[in-house]
Formats: sequence, C-alpha cells, structure tokens
Amino acid sequence: DPLYRRSIRVSMGTVFQVPWARLRSWPADLQTLHELGFRSAAMALEEDSLSLDELAARGDEKLALILGTEGHGLSPRTLAACNDTVMIPMSHGVDSLNVAAASAVAFWETRPR
Repeated sequence: DPLYRRSIRVSMGTVFQVPWARLRSWPADLQTLHELGFRSAAMALEEDSLSLDELAARGDEKLALILGTEGHGLSPRTLAACNDTVMIPMSHGVDSLNVAAASAVAFWETRPR
C-alpha cells in the first residue's frame, strides 16, 4: 500500500477523527490519490484559484487538501499535479494565514455535511 493511513483524534468538548495519509513519493503519489477517486486541492494563491467557498459548495465526496510550508508554500510541480488551487478569501490588508490557521479554516469549510 503506497499510503500510510492514519487518523488524528482531537478533543475539545467533542471527539472527531480527521483522516490523513503520508505519501512516499512527492508529488508523484498524488496520482495514486487521483486513481483512488480523490480530487486534490492545493491551498495556494494563484490567478485561477477557486475560493474556499466555491470548493466547499462543490461537495466533493473524496477531497485531499494539499498544504505547503509557511515559508516556501507548494512547489510548481506540486501545484501542477493537483486538480485545483484554492484560496481563502481575506480581509483588506491580509494576504495569507499561517499553515495551521489555513488548514483549520479549510478543514472546517470542507467538512462532510
């Protein structure tokens, strides 16, 4: 199995699980996710990025959110391998969030409903 499957247990008054996977060969293994029926969405500020609201409205059944490092973001190879790029709409004067905040917002907005 090319993916390491894990889940994280988080407790803040309620308990839920967030599935995640570690890919062995990056970004080539994104193709494995695609073959398993996942749509990949890179969190990145690109000209053609969807808004997070647009992504959430699609309601993809299998969605892999791809997040980069806070300093360097995602590589051009990774962006090219993803199905979509997605941005979080920001207020005036704010151009980005750190990866922890961005992931929390993205996970909440794309949660199964």
